[in-house]
Amino acid sequence: MRAAEIRIAGQPPVVTERAEPEPGPGQVAVRVTAAPITPLDLLCASGMSYFGVPATPYVPGVQGVGELAGTPVWFATAAGMRPGDGSMAEYAVAASADVVALPEGADPTLVVALGLSAVAAWRCLTGTGKLADGETVLVLGAGGVVGQSAVQLARLAGAGRVVACARSAAALERAEGFGADAVVRFDGDDVETLARRLGDAAGPVDLVLDPVCGVPAAAALRTLRPGGRLVNLGSAGGEEFAVPSALLRSRSLRILGYTNNELTADERREALLKVVEFATAGELTAGYERVPLHDAARAWDRPGRVVVVP
Repeated sequence: MRAAEIRIAGQPPVVTERAEPEPGPGQVAVRVTAAPITPLDLLCASGMSYFGVPATPYVPGVQGVGELAGTPVWFATAAGMRPGDGSMAEYAVAASADVVALPEGADPTLVVALGLSAVAAWRCLTGTGKLADGETVLVLGAGGVVGQSAVQLARLAGAGRVVACARSAAALERAEGFGADAVVRFDGDDVETLARRLGDAAGPVDLVLDPVCGVPAAAALRTLRPGGRLVNLGSAGGEEFAVPSALLRSRSLRILGYTNNELTADERREALLKVVEFATAGELTAGYERVPLHDAARAWDRPGRVVVVP
């Protein structure tokens, strides 16, 4: 079979021929129909993640969609996080517990483009962030799939007001199309300037979803009302942000971390099927680009969500 293969950490994959994988106990072999290139794939393959340097060579791809005994399925792998291969191949092996049958009417390619990014957004809103009806949500990094999903899902989860922040005008235009009440473009402002602009657009904020960290997170923290929460789930804009002690204590703020890796298989399945339900109903979508497997190396670090199709 053809597969993308990471041979050296920090370098793009090489498309090569490999033997079809054989499932072991508790595993199944899936014929892959689409696999996204996600920030987690890039991070793991870089060798700079908190999982450590991956054992090479390996096939990347922490999720995919395909067919199992004629049934369309979504599946997850631990590629790049633990030894073993992932979804960017014509066939992949996954643990039976990590395979989810897709309901009739679901678009598998859209499902996998949303995938774990939308799962993270949903869980941050409804679980870690404990969004209450009518609260105001500020979504940072609204150009990525996590951010795109969060803008749409916040409203579906009961937010009264949704404000989006992103670097590009195109991302903000899309966020408005997804129902954002206001948008703010981050174009290199310092913390205080961005905090003022975010506050003017959002007013006091109850919950910040932060996939970027860095300056936007530091600015967003300053918009939170007493008892407000900031949930960080990524570092696209930097690895650190300053947290003034007086601000944190005077408003009794909560700064929380989130990772999909703490979900049980049942929790992930439940969240994924909720995402699929919204997508199938036309209430949730994301922009993505389809790329053939033989172009995986050239598309490896391309901006936007890329979905590799064998």
